[in-house]
Amino acid sequence: MEEAWEKFCSYKKRKQKKKTTSAQKYCCHPWHGVSTGDEPPEVINVVIEIPRGSKVKYEKDKPSGLLRVDRVLYSPIVYPANYGFIPQTLGEDRDPINVLVLMQTEVFPGTLLRARPIGLVPTIDNHESDDKIIAIHADDPEFRDYTDVSDLPPYRLLEIMSFFSDYKHCEEKEVQVLHPKGPEDAKKAILASMKRYKRLFGITENSNLFQDKKI
Repeated sequence: MEEAWEKFCSYKKRKQKKKTTSAQKYCCHPWHGVSTGDEPPEVINVVIEIPRGSKVKYEKDKPSGLLRVDRVLYSPIVYPANYGFIPQTLGEDRDPINVLVLMQTEVFPGTLLRARPIGLVPTIDNHESDDKIIAIHADDPEFRDYTDVSDLPPYRLLEIMSFFSDYKHCEEKEVQVLHPKGPEDAKKAILASMKRYKRLFGITENSNLFQDKKI
């Protein structure tokens, strides 16, 4: 009797395992379990990894979804804005596409916020394309009226461009930072990264597993 019960339990476990989808497996993972946004690419979700002013480069640990300390930047370089990634996207470097979010203040690592892309900074890192989306916090009254990276004060754009170039050069790494592009190029890059993600993972069609419509 006990042997029959064990066989039945083993059968149920195998059956349940087959029913488990990739989406269920990653439901609590910030890369896979959070939607790209309600209206991508116009309005996107961003998971912040690194707060503005930080010298510490945090990076998502792909297997667990936790943030780990990657390294400490060379002095006096700090992140000029909150920096993170768009969930359910995949760049050409096989990482989620990164975003620099302009807003009034820093936020905690792991924060989820709504952003609107206004531009794109093409970069070539170690001979690979590693484009950076420039966005504004969609709910910040000081920044939400910006629609194009060209609207930014010249010093702010120079600060962003210099950061992407200088923090790599200080570590004696090769990087090319190209001329920034506008919001349409940013949106095309986001859509392409969403398609690339779906081809590789096939988890969802931009679904939010928690059914949250308000962040």
